[in-house]
Amino acid sequence: MSDRIGVVARVGGAKWVPYAGLLVLFWGVWGAFSGTPTSKYGYPNEMVYILWAFTMLIPAYFAIRGRTLDRRPVAAFYGLLVGLSGAGGQLVLFKALTLGPAYLIFPLISISPAITVLMAVFILRERIRGLVVVGVIAALASIVLFSISSGSGDNAGGSWLFLALIVMVAWGIQAFFMKKAANVGVNDATTFAWMTVSGLLLVPVAWLMMGSFPSGAPWQAPVLTLGTQLLNAVGALFLVMALSRGKAAVVAPVTNALAPVLTIVLSLAVYQTVPSVYGFLGIALAIGGSTLMVYADEAA
Repeated sequence: MSDRIGVVARVGGAKWVPYAGLLVLFWGVWGAFSGTPTSKYGYPNEMVYILWAFTMLIPAYFAIRGRTLDRRPVAAFYGLLVGLSGAGGQLVLFKALTLGPAYLIFPLISISPAITVLMAVFILRERIRGLVVVGVIAALASIVLFSISSGSGDNAGGSWLFLALIVMVAWGIQAFFMKKAANVGVNDATTFAWMTVSGLLLVPVAWLMMGSFPSGAPWQAPVLTLGTQLLNAVGALFLVMALSRGKAAVVAPVTNALAPVLTIVLSLAVYQTVPSVYGFLGIALAIGGSTLMVYADEAA
């Protein structure tokens, strides 16, 4: 990592480093504890989503402050595609975290760039570099290992695996349309604003899925939910700030790899659970494959 930081410093400073560090810290801690309100206090995962959607208003304010929003129909089109795929993935993620371990779910989701790469190849007919191919193969191999792991002691049952794959696909689609939006000149502030709006649009869906307000939940449940989801939302703002101050070829792979690693370390330390051999190998291949795909793609 120090070598990469040195490269960035020579081509324009390392102002992105504090924001990337905060992103890793916020998303790593969020990932480790985001399932606690539901698993410990029985708080509905739909309510977790609702509170997350409203916490997005805080970073959205800072993201769009002083910026000009793109009012073109194409910006709204791509903004909604990006926002709804991301928010839909969040809604499914909160359910997955009630069924499976965070130390396996987040590394699996981190290979979403494989979906982005495959969409670019089959839809846009783009050619991909050798490192990306290696990353995709590693990612696909990790899915097989996660599948084996889901039936060998790591919260056996496999339902969390199916839901995590849905999140992976949704966020891979989101990244694809983010790139499409950037290609037609939609700025980051506009995209982030639409992401926030889309998250709020799905609040009625989450409410209907929940059925009724959890009035009997202890006060710790909503407080912990707000705290963890604020980490999630503000982490997204730090990502935007880091990418605006540094080279994406360095920022993206560093943050994409280190945030899941911190989640894994915290999850294993707090819950004192060790993954199976297949789970451990799946984690390693997922993070390694994801890093290769993001680095090679952004450096192209």
